[in-house]
Amino acid sequence: MRQTWRWFGPEDRVAIDDMLQAGVEGVVSALHHIPTGDIWSPEEIAKRQQLIAHKKDGSASGLSWEVVESLPVSEDIKQQKGNWRTHIANYKESLHNLADAGIEVICYNFMPVLDWTRTNLVHRLPTGATCMRFDFIDFALFDLHILERQGASEDYPDDVQSEAARRFAELDDAGRALLAESIIFGLPGDAEAPSMANVRNNLAQYDRISTDQLRRHFIAFLEEVVPVAQTLGLRLCCHPDDPPFNLLGLPRIMSTEADYKIIMDAVDLPANGITLCTGSLGARPDNDAVGMMERMGDRVHFLHLRNVVLEGSDIRGSFYEAEHLGGHVDMVGMVGAVLKEEAKRKAAGRSDWSIPMRPDHGLDILDDQNRKAQPGYPAIGRLKGLAELRGIMFALSHA
Repeated sequence: MRQTWRWFGPEDRVAIDDMLQAGVEGVVSALHHIPTGDIWSPEEIAKRQQLIAHKKDGSASGLSWEVVESLPVSEDIKQQKGNWRTHIANYKESLHNLADAGIEVICYNFMPVLDWTRTNLVHRLPTGATCMRFDFIDFALFDLHILERQGASEDYPDDVQSEAARRFAELDDAGRALLAESIIFGLPGDAEAPSMANVRNNLAQYDRISTDQLRRHFIAFLEEVVPVAQTLGLRLCCHPDDPPFNLLGLPRIMSTEADYKIIMDAVDLPANGITLCTGSLGARPDNDAVGMMERMGDRVHFLHLRNVVLEGSDIRGSFYEAEHLGGHVDMVGMVGAVLKEEAKRKAAGRSDWSIPMRPDHGLDILDDQNRKAQPGYPAIGRLKGLAELRGIMFALSHA
């Protein structure tokens, strides 16, 4: 398991020097400043590689950019409208440029409008640590009473609507604004969250797009880009929906193992693969992340290892992000399944036998709470998670 670390670029408050002290082996990054749909040029890719390759004092870091997260898929591609064909052509060119730069693993997602969604970015735990949390009632409150989405009442049972109305009545303007800001925080790395008007407009674009239609659009995209990736020796890997259930009336097509099987079978090439995120998949009680690794491991190209505590047994429910060994996902079983898959690949002579993983998210603990890094990406909390995961790896592989 190749130990990597996500870095958002020069504005990230967790620096290259910090990563070195954490003992990581490679870096996961992206060019968030380039508009979605545009080409990632060789020059911009090289700039990011140079930043990663050097410490603050200018000396060599010994680290390199090994995984892209993410090369974003535009809304035009998802909807097959506007400049979608140009955006696909640009995506292919970006793949060529990344391959020329020696970067082989490209993570992306196919979630409409929003990326990961939480209702609280600084939920305080009894220990004093803070984490990100998704409260289903608070989300219903936002949808019904702040966003006021047409038809939203059809998506929530009566008891949820009643409790959401009660909470809304108790929230002052500042509380309502904070909830809305947390939910529409936007893509990780974005300079600012989208406005409410933009969210309503973007949601409206999907009024006539069903789940089946969005899946067809996804397959059409893959039919274009996966053969290019295969020829270039790249590994594309789709991140699951986060959380893995329907939100805001939008279609969700990458929430379960069955969803992944459809996509893997539709474009059945090794380059068409999986970002197995134990936290995203684990936020749904009927998902079996360890079993998915055991059954579909040959197509897993990237691992996000994090944990969540479920606050109920409903498919759509509340959860909060936990310590890496303290939640719903059997992390020891997961690491064991990954090590078995790697041994199988090594025996088969696969060059990609070592699967890159990163400690995804983490609790804000100790000085993290003063640093105020990107939500979910503290220095010490991730270091603690990496240490725990590293301990499992070494214990299970010990002779």
